[in-house]
Amino acid sequence: MEPPSAPPPRPEPAPTSPAPPPPPPAPPRRMVLDTSIFTNPEIRAAFGPSPTAALAAFLQLARSLRGVEFYMPPSIWTELGNFIDASAIPADAELVIQRKPPNKFELTVPAFLLYELIEDVRRRVDKGLRLAEEAVRGGRPGAEDERIAALRKKYREALREGIIDSTEDVELILLAKELGAIVVSADRGVVTWAEKLGLRWIDPAALKGVLESLARH
Repeated sequence: MEPPSAPPPRPEPAPTSPAPPPPPPAPPRRMVLDTSIFTNPEIRAAFGPSPTAALAAFLQLARSLRGVEFYMPPSIWTELGNFIDASAIPADAELVIQRKPPNKFELTVPAFLLYELIEDVRRRVDKGLRLAEEAVRGGRPGAEDERIAALRKKYREALREGIIDSTEDVELILLAKELGAIVVSADRGVVTWAEKLGLRWIDPAALKGVLESLARH
């Protein structure tokens, strides 16, 4: 009688491939804020009736967000301090809105921007001189105060609207460039030069709606 044959070898289980690693977290959305969000009456109305109330409401909404970071150059934070009651602002404000200066010594910008800035300033100075000449030549006698007020308004429009005219404006744009952040400003000059650098920007009038949409998701 033949011995029973050995059972066939059991097939080895196929090796299992390791589980794929979890996807990396999405990079945070970064926004660089200007004071105009809280000081411009038309813009801040969505958040509150005063700069202090608007900033407090913004901070409350910003705390509820995940994956969004807010920045402000120190010079702009100092400027904002001139409009708000610091004692009424929560202590964590500096954690919600991070203060950071741009890295001025390592950032580079295209040279054509310098040429455009100089040419823009020259055009504006020429326009301002023409306005001054018109104010001197025109007008009726005894109406100096009216002529001066009109001249100041037109001169301000000619020289300051649509241009970056302060170090605070420059720091805002450079910080956004450094961080790859979104610019949030009601200053037309800041927005114009942000566009020249290819930076993203948000209409500050829509900021609250944008943040509320992010909070829902």
